[in-house]
Amino acid sequence: MTAPTPLLEMQALVIGYKLGRAERKRVAGPLNLALQAGELVCLLGPNGAGKSTLMRTLAGLQPPLSGQVQIEQIDTQHISAAELARKLSIVLTDRVEAGNLTVQELVTLGRYPHTGWLGNLTAHDQAIVREALAATNTAQFATRRVATLSDGERQKVMLARALAQDTPVVLLDEPTAHLDLPNRVQLMRLLHQLARQTQKAILLSTHELDLALQAADRVWLLHDEGQLHAGVPEDLVLSGTFEVAFAREGLVFDQATGTFTIHKPGTRLVRLDGSGPLAFWTRRALQREGFMLTDDEAPLRVELREQNSASQWVSHVAGQIQSHHSIADLLTYLRTVPDLGQAQL
Repeated sequence: MTAPTPLLEMQALVIGYKLGRAERKRVAGPLNLALQAGELVCLLGPNGAGKSTLMRTLAGLQPPLSGQVQIEQIDTQHISAAELARKLSIVLTDRVEAGNLTVQELVTLGRYPHTGWLGNLTAHDQAIVREALAATNTAQFATRRVATLSDGERQKVMLARALAQDTPVVLLDEPTAHLDLPNRVQLMRLLHQLARQTQKAILLSTHELDLALQAADRVWLLHDEGQLHAGVPEDLVLSGTFEVAFAREGLVFDQATGTFTIHKPGTRLVRLDGSGPLAFWTRRALQREGFMLTDDEAPLRVELREQNSASQWVSHVAGQIQSHHSIADLLTYLRTVPDLGQAQL
């Protein structure tokens, strides 16, 4: 079976900056990666790893140090800016000042690469604008002034303008940076749906690790050393790649939950017997309190019970059994218990 032709492809791409005639600062590479139609790819990595540099290079905003970026098998260094704008659209984190434009007028500007200087819209252009508004759920406020929009609404409008540009490749640099949690979730869900429905290749850089692990078809994980690992999110988690890329003192990536543990490992041993959401949140509370969870026998054991929709935490300490009706009650009691055993770190 023949592999599909990628919409965007990097061939031995080295990104960085030219500091002078002969001096160069390499950020990452050589990179050999591809974006396929209908997929959402998230670009992740620590601050300073080079995510913005890669996005700007792919968008043609700065030249590569070496190698090629091809869109639909055409080297982006060999096509005009107008033609590139018909093949690739980009949404940056910079807040766009739209003056007194309405939402529909701003989204219509996305058709500029197709209409030319005169900007005369055909029936086809108008239909694409309507489709972009509908796809991003922004048609409901199409007549509102852009200046009156919330950050979440404005971000959707900028995405609508990129969709109206109707390019096979869409790049988004930190699209969730200024959004609250509900709007971040909605935008990531929308991007995943749009990739599937429109068969565009969508690449976004983000710090939203938890959302990227849920929404991305693939992840590009850029390290501080300029190395890049690509793959299905779950494969990168299970291989330990995330732990290495985000390794920081006192910060541990938990493969079981796909989240970072911000607390240093505790020294007081506790065994937790139970499962499900109750065990998950109890484990989080115990770790915050300075306990280290173990599956072996321990001088302190917490047993979880659920009966008649009521939760109960039962502590076993040195032959004494106590019942607690909330995590707060459990923690209050455990603070009075002397250290009976410590982990060997």
